[in-house]
Amino acid sequence: MSSWSHQALKPVLISALVPMLGMVALSTGPSSAQTSPDIMKATLSQPNDKTPEVATDELRRILADKSTVVFDARPQMEFAISHIPGAVNVSPKAGVPMSVYVSDVAEIGRVLGDRKDAPIVLYCNGPFCGKSKRLAEELVAAGYTSVRRYQLGIPVWRALIGVTQIAPEGIRYIREGDKTAVFFDARSLEEFKAGTMTGARHLPKAEVSKAKDDGRLPMEDHATRIVVFGADAGQARDVAEEIARNAFHNVSFYAGSLTDLKLAQN
Repeated sequence: MSSWSHQALKPVLISALVPMLGMVALSTGPSSAQTSPDIMKATLSQPNDKTPEVATDELRRILADKSTVVFDARPQMEFAISHIPGAVNVSPKAGVPMSVYVSDVAEIGRVLGDRKDAPIVLYCNGPFCGKSKRLAEELVAAGYTSVRRYQLGIPVWRALIGVTQIAPEGIRYIREGDKTAVFFDARSLEEFKAGTMTGARHLPKAEVSKAKDDGRLPMEDHATRIVVFGADAGQARDVAEEIARNAFHNVSFYAGSLTDLKLAQN
């Protein structure tokens, strides 16, 4: 997303995030009269936290580096519908009510090969969600020594980065339950005409701006759920990011093929 001007966006995003976070302190790192706070470096800085936080720009580096495992601490269906690309999800701890949902530490251990010193980052549904905090506390109690949280969570990730990834189960859930969702086929017009997903609209990257005026993009509700698929994951993500750059903040891309996508509908 390097084509965004984060410098220009900082005052706007900070103004938008502060009321959303309510009484929660938002730390944006060192600042001076000459340097505005950097929203990409923001963390919540809540008192009495038992594990440290990472900011959005650090999480991006972590995901690119792939030396740290990023766990989505939410239920499996939430993960399937929309998750940070590169994140991992595990099953829940047995016998725990949904109101205090927490992932299974034993399952995380299996993913990590029971390496208690493995670096871990957790995230959930943002500032007012307790899932990543509960999981962090259980991991620390189990002896894990390198646990951090992206406590701003997936809502702020969407606001700052733009796109998430969707899994086949999420496709089925949306097709069955969200009649307002819009699916876009990012492939060539010839491929689109040869066969596509039922109800999908054609939208290559070059036509995203045009689609704001011709009715393809839902201009009266920028919170509409948008799902993009293409010839491959790279093409789908590229178009999804371009849509997100045009102020749509509920955009996911599907990394599989059209064949997989059709199977996901069944």
